[in-house]
Amino acid sequence: MDDMQKQGAWEERASGNAAGETEGRTEGDLSLAAQAAVIVNELAEAGRLGPGKIVVVGVSTSEVAGVRIGTGGALEVADQLLQGIRQAADKWGFHLVYQCCEHLNRALVMERSLLESLGLREVSAVPVPGAGGSMAAAAYRSMTEPVLAETVEAHAGIDIGETLIGMHLRRVAVPFRPSLRYVGSARVNAAWTRPPLIGGERAVYRNPETSGSLLCD
Repeated sequence: MDDMQKQGAWEERASGNAAGETEGRTEGDLSLAAQAAVIVNELAEAGRLGPGKIVVVGVSTSEVAGVRIGTGGALEVADQLLQGIRQAADKWGFHLVYQCCEHLNRALVMERSLLESLGLREVSAVPVPGAGGSMAAAAYRSMTEPVLAETVEAHAGIDIGETLIGMHLRRVAVPFRPSLRYVGSARVNAAWTRPPLIGGERAVYRNPETSGSLLCD
């Protein structure tokens, strides 16, 4: 099997439904915090996430509560999800950033230390449930020195309630299907990312043991 086939096989395995890991368990058996933790842990394992990596989180607490996005946000729901998401992130060591709603141009809540280390552009607002969303508001108030960044290129992402987080993912996104497809009443989508594979049939994607006979110069 060549390198491109191996890459494709890995993506197929990692993107598949992980139902075997949670066989017999449904969303209703777990708290909102536990549901979120299961999904984050599965994504972290599939995407090989760890220290230095960034995960973007988008959440509609309205959809989690069973109503249309933007019509019934709840900080109480956001706080429960935040607990589970952060618990899993602490285990793996990656950074979390939280997407605001379109009223704040889908800006991202993060710690100032992360924004400065990445050299991101800061924008000015304080997310609240009515402008930014309950999840962003809860995340903002939980941080030591929160700021908003205009955009980011995250290594992976979780979308609870189909809020659309793709604009903040690196190329190339690989869809991931967690074993729990819903949190509350909200549908869950997720993805991890990999670098684009460049070149053609002569390209290799790992260090060869010996040089090939085909040369470009």
